[in-house]
Amino acid sequence: MLDAFTKRRLEKLLSDYVEQKVPKHIRNQMRLNYKFRGNNITLIEERPAFMSDEWIELDIAQFRLDQNKWKVYWRDSKNKWHFVEDIIPIEDFEKQLKIVDEDNRGIFWG
Repeated sequence: MLDAFTKRRLEKLLSDYVEQKVPKHIRNQMRLNYKFRGNNITLIEERPAFMSDEWIELDIAQFRLDQNKWKVYWRDSKNKWHFVEDIIPIEDFEKQLKIVDEDNRGIFWG
């Protein structure tokens, strides 16, 4: 389980990331968010639902801490998570987030 210090550090890092990623002028059309569950962190894109005040959540990527290394997963259209084999698990969460952000393979950002 993530210790409190690590979780706070990651929350700060992710808050800064989602704040910088989406320009203020389009936040009424799209937002980025994240959720912690145990040792997993899910990066989420939120968009307004069609003809509704609700927002729809689309999972972008999931980071799973496994044996002190962050593994990266993508989600398919059937809501199943798949390990991204070309992203080698490492201890540095920030590097994994940067790889997802750059998305050179076109896996995460549609």
